[in-house]
Amino acid sequence: MTQQETVKQTSSFTIAGKVRDYMMLIKFSLSFMVVFSAVISYLLAPKVVEFDWAMIIWLFVGGMLVTGSANAVNQVVERDTDAMMKRTAKRPVASGRMSVAEGWAFAIITLIAGVVILAYYFNILSAAVALVSWFIYAFMYTPLKKVSAIAVLLGAVPGGLPCLIGWAAGQDDLSAGGWVLFAIQFFWQFPHFWAIAWISHNDYSKAGFKLMPSVEGPGRYSAVQSIIYSLVLIPVGILPYLIGMSGMISFWIIVAANIFMTWQSVRLYREMEVKAARRVMFSSYIYLPIVLLALLADKL
Repeated sequence: MTQQETVKQTSSFTIAGKVRDYMMLIKFSLSFMVVFSAVISYLLAPKVVEFDWAMIIWLFVGGMLVTGSANAVNQVVERDTDAMMKRTAKRPVASGRMSVAEGWAFAIITLIAGVVILAYYFNILSAAVALVSWFIYAFMYTPLKKVSAIAVLLGAVPGGLPCLIGWAAGQDDLSAGGWVLFAIQFFWQFPHFWAIAWISHNDYSKAGFKLMPSVEGPGRYSAVQSIIYSLVLIPVGILPYLIGMSGMISFWIIVAANIFMTWQSVRLYREMEVKAARRVMFSSYIYLPIVLLALLADKL
């Protein structure tokens, strides 16, 4: 019996194994971060004046279902390339533990359930934005990854839309505050994603993905691009204060976080090593919750 057959049996015939497979299919950690930004954006909406835990939970569940569906489609479509990469070879569809039909069924059911929850408990606008985000990620960004690095720019759109989903859910419109939050998360993704692409460049190249800003892959040009987008985050980060959305405390916290992110990108340029890219990646993971929680604390 081959190792793949052993893994397939272990996963297919145990409840725990099946749960693990579904957690991998929705990319739980990534989905959690995405939904976290939607929930904080919801709480930042001026019309939301109290912590209604029932509504927060419904938003979390609806957002997790739509995001998980998009990630499931991504894994079904990319099953062959996932199988080529060490980092993704153990994903359920790529490894053969889950059938393509099961993956599609899961994606469709979770999408419908998530959109219905957002429409019923919040409004049609938030459900519509979620559906647009799902479509761009699943059927535009995913296939474009093998064509051009412009996929990163396109992928940053659904990456930032959770902020608009949350804002729309709480405010029932797409006003300035929601777009400011979208802009922060949109520009944040470039140094974040390029750091990941730098670390995983060999795997991505093997699979035919073109995700670095330079055709030469990790290099000075890519590091400069990370610096540029980190610098762009500095003026974008002060927009919440300028539109009266936050106060001085979050203003200085965000400025400090943006300077820190820029410094890590500068270090990447100077060192040109994977460990420097890993610092950018981990710094970006810390950056987003700090910024969003600082804005929320200022509102409270």
